[in-house]
Amino acid sequence: MMHALVMLHRWLGVATCLLFAMWFASGIVMHFVPYPALSEAERIAGMAPLDRGSLSHGPADAVAASRIAAATRVRLLQRIDGAVYVVSAGPAVKAVRAADLADGAVGSSQLALAIAKDYARRRGSGAPSAQVIALTAYDQWTFSAAFEAHRPLYRIAMNNERGAELYVSSATGEVVLETDRRQRLWNYLGSVPHWIYPTALRSHAAAWRRLVWWVSLLALIGAAAGALLGVLRIEIKRGQPLSLYRGWQAWHHGLGVCCMLFVLTWILSGWLSMDNGRLFSTGKPSTSEIAAVAGVPDWNARPGSEGRLDPRTVEVEWFAFAGRIYERERAAPGNKGAVIAGSPAEAAPPGSLLGPNEINSVAHHLARKCARAIMIGRDDRYLPASTDAPIFRVICGDLWFDIDATNGALLEKLDRSRRAYRWLYGALHTFDFPVLAAYPTLRTSLIVALCGFGFAFSLTGIVIAARRLLSCFARSAGIGA
Repeated sequence: MMHALVMLHRWLGVATCLLFAMWFASGIVMHFVPYPALSEAERIAGMAPLDRGSLSHGPADAVAASRIAAATRVRLLQRIDGAVYVVSAGPAVKAVRAADLADGAVGSSQLALAIAKDYARRRGSGAPSAQVIALTAYDQWTFSAAFEAHRPLYRIAMNNERGAELYVSSATGEVVLETDRRQRLWNYLGSVPHWIYPTALRSHAAAWRRLVWWVSLLALIGAAAGALLGVLRIEIKRGQPLSLYRGWQAWHHGLGVCCMLFVLTWILSGWLSMDNGRLFSTGKPSTSEIAAVAGVPDWNARPGSEGRLDPRTVEVEWFAFAGRIYERERAAPGNKGAVIAGSPAEAAPPGSLLGPNEINSVAHHLARKCARAIMIGRDDRYLPASTDAPIFRVICGDLWFDIDATNGALLEKLDRSRRAYRWLYGALHTFDFPVLAAYPTLRTSLIVALCGFGFAFSLTGIVIAARRLLSCFARSAGIGA
């Protein structure tokens, strides 16, 4: 039994020791430089104020022209070639010109380039020598499902001092991503190796998920076998724990025992990041639940307001909630995004349109037995990480639904499984513990220190693995001779 455990740890360690070192080192980088994403404030800051004179048609006309069945959301935005409505229902998205209801998709690289230059100018960075690099479905930074409705994307090099590149949606003409040289460089040392994210592999999503899941599982098994061996191979002499090993193996044993708990929980939680519904629920609301929250809106009954827009408005959004249509305007004073809420409901929290009465009106559509909706604060342990908006939670027994009070979006469905996953993955892998939330410097220090210990531990494993392989090759050469 002991021999089998030794062999399991030895050869899984040989196979995964480089991965362990890479995971710990890249994890430190990822903490300081996350994967590229366009924040909502950045998106709004690059948008032009709406031209009220170009609004010949309303959102109801746009919904009809889009031919998207059961549209639940319409956005009005200004592009350099005129105002467009962006109509959506779930993943389906269609752009329609506000002037003549013609197709608003971007069909030329010249228009995409003009849109990117206008965006950059409004963000305060000129780009006189910008150029379109490619029209691409996927590249290193655009594999996310969030870009699915916008493919293919125009990738545009701004050729400025930051080495910025913008991605313009061919479907809507919006800038959906911005990266710069520094960000890309550090991500090649952080997120790309950490997630085993080379473009050639990641472009095959199913194969990538299976590979990373199995590799992570084998690494977890090897680490668990090593942890058990590490405890069993401690010898107590004169009340003092001593290692049975010498040299590099003694360093590997000592470091492994010291950081054993962290290594096991970190590798376990990293493996769970690839769960994707295998062991735990995904937290994604079903299509029927999303439809129940939106209801069946009558776009023709929507009160018109385009003629009285605030001069700073860069986007108007209409969304369906419980069968009613709500409107909000968004403005970009300076370089910060802001919300100008139109006609907020009674008792709605600041900056939002929906109040508890509106949220409660959809509760019985989500589950049979639901308590009244409650507003959750920033200190909530299960708050969705992807939003800073006011959130209402509808509690239906063991099932929770989180709803964004600013736009009526059903963000997440939390059952017992998903709540457990929040701790087993989110807390263990990123140290997202409530006690550390108020002390970000302490949290950063812990992450860097523990990953540093893990990296040093992995280096000892690499040395031992290299010596083991060289020994095997030497014996094989001797036998062959």
